[in-house]
Amino acid sequence: MVQDFEQYSAWRQDVAMALEKYQGWVTAAELTDAATEQRIARALARLADDRLSVAFVAEFSRGKSELINAIFFADYGQRILPSAAGRTTMCPTELMYDPAFPPCIRLLPIETRASNLSTSDYRDDPAAWTVLPLALDAGEEMHETFKQVSMTKHVKVEEAKRYGLFDETDPDVAATLDDNGMIEISLWRHAIINFPHPLLKQGLVILDTPGLNAIGTEPELTLNLIPNAHAVLFILAAETGVTKSDIEVWRTHIGAGAGRIVVMNKIDAMWDELKTEEENDAEIERQQTTVAHMLALEPRQVFPVSAQKALVGKINGDMALLEKSRLGALEAALFNELIPAKQDIIRKQLSDDLNAVVGTQQATIGARIRDIVEQLQELKSLRGKNQGVIAHMMRRVEVEKKEFDGSLFKLQGTRAVFARLSTELYTTLGMDIVHKEIAAVREAMAASRFVTTGIRGPVKHFFDQARANLDISNRKIAEISEMMEMMYRKFAAEHGLSLAVPMTLSLDKYRKEIDAIEEVYVKQFGTTTLLITSRDAVIERFFDSIASRVRRSYRAANADVEAWLKVIMSPLEAQIRQHKDQLKHRLASIQRIHDATDSLETKIESFEASQFALEKVKGRLNDLAGNVDAAMQRTTAQSFEAAA
Repeated sequence: MVQDFEQYSAWRQDVAMALEKYQGWVTAAELTDAATEQRIARALARLADDRLSVAFVAEFSRGKSELINAIFFADYGQRILPSAAGRTTMCPTELMYDPAFPPCIRLLPIETRASNLSTSDYRDDPAAWTVLPLALDAGEEMHETFKQVSMTKHVKVEEAKRYGLFDETDPDVAATLDDNGMIEISLWRHAIINFPHPLLKQGLVILDTPGLNAIGTEPELTLNLIPNAHAVLFILAAETGVTKSDIEVWRTHIGAGAGRIVVMNKIDAMWDELKTEEENDAEIERQQTTVAHMLALEPRQVFPVSAQKALVGKINGDMALLEKSRLGALEAALFNELIPAKQDIIRKQLSDDLNAVVGTQQATIGARIRDIVEQLQELKSLRGKNQGVIAHMMRRVEVEKKEFDGSLFKLQGTRAVFARLSTELYTTLGMDIVHKEIAAVREAMAASRFVTTGIRGPVKHFFDQARANLDISNRKIAEISEMMEMMYRKFAAEHGLSLAVPMTLSLDKYRKEIDAIEEVYVKQFGTTTLLITSRDAVIERFFDSIASRVRRSYRAANADVEAWLKVIMSPLEAQIRQHKDQLKHRLASIQRIHDATDSLETKIESFEASQFALEKVKGRLNDLAGNVDAAMQRTTAQSFEAAA
């Protein structure tokens, strides 16, 4: 497992090194513009920030924390995450490593649920978190610190309602009250454990969720953390099988698909010492088949394991017990599927960026070579010509330069239109309009006596308006793109410039994000649910998370648009500067020949040398681009062997 991640990390480093070498060379060769630099920087950032997230989802007491300990932390010789009978993980807990922080646990107080902010909104607010250091060299002390994720407190019903943690319509809620009418809730809303584990250092992020009830009460799980996980392990108890709540969560929030794995844990409870090993295996296989049928899966997609026995086997070096726990099959399935799938995603994204960058730079070199070839033909045509012919050629170049300057003057008008369209674009995409729509829904909530029914229309309008604004913005982007493409083609046709079509932009992925957010909302609070629930605080908290996700989508869309607007003219401007310089040099060369201050043959030799040098540059560019592509196409094992 560690080697799998080391190989993946080596692959990323291999690609990054090839890309950095490419970047350094093209910069030195003056082949970059703002658009190229932006694409390369984005590709390198994608490699540097790449993370693999694995979420563990189950009802409490199914052994989630023990499974995490067995898979990832057995080498520490003890349980890292608290694991015992009953509920141990009371709040969503992320295990990761960020070198910007010391080893610690960051804890978000449960009181933050009373605000209109989601967990994500608090991530950039250090003051909101309680930070506890981790004593890595003191095992018992560190273990005690980890127990914070299981801490609870008792509060009054009114306070629990304010946090959306008390449902008075739930027939079982009375059983949760103590003799003083108080209810037990988690002390913390979210925990982030910054731990220098080798796998976490290489980009693995582990999400340990509380029981299934938290899936409904902490919207961040359903809207962000679980859907964005690259792998989701859904854990059942072998003896219990699939319960009603299991099926609901599976169908609503997880479902079959890439990276979704079902784990049938605690098979050791089915090891009956009065039966033969074959009989026990047959019983486990029958339960495996039943679970698969109820979840509409193939039996091979359900993995029977004993996390507890696997952990004991690993710590004690008991290979027989470890093999009997069947953890190896689960680990192989998890990492054999997770890493290649993630690698394919990164590879495709990088290939798209590299193809665009190389295409632009090849066009730039091609334009330079063409200019030199034209000047060579022009100079060679002067051999044996008299001063009058040379003077005529000078006048012709001057006319060409004057026409080009006239085109540049027209370009200023295009810039004015570009500026106007850019301003219009932000009228539908800007963050102000998002904040206005969010405020309108919150006002509707406050005005409605029955939030569960009164909020349905405003929330639907909110999603419809978010999509409509993105559609209008997309059309405006298309208008800008069409205008710029016409300008590119005009300059190319009139002045022989080699101009690729300007880089395009689409906001479709953000529209899909809005659709996905609404889909989760509808599943969570569909028509039937809205009629039978009165958990106003839960719905309000859920909308807070919806608002946060939509804000993030719009912020990302704004960042993309801003970057695009900055660089869409860069290739054209670079070619214009190059063409102006070329006209200037042509005129100067002919002038010197006319004045007999420079020999014609010497000038021809100089241009031929320049042409040869550019052909070498073109070849080197292709070689470096080929090296990056080769690094991307290597398997993780090949990159690892090369690094070693």
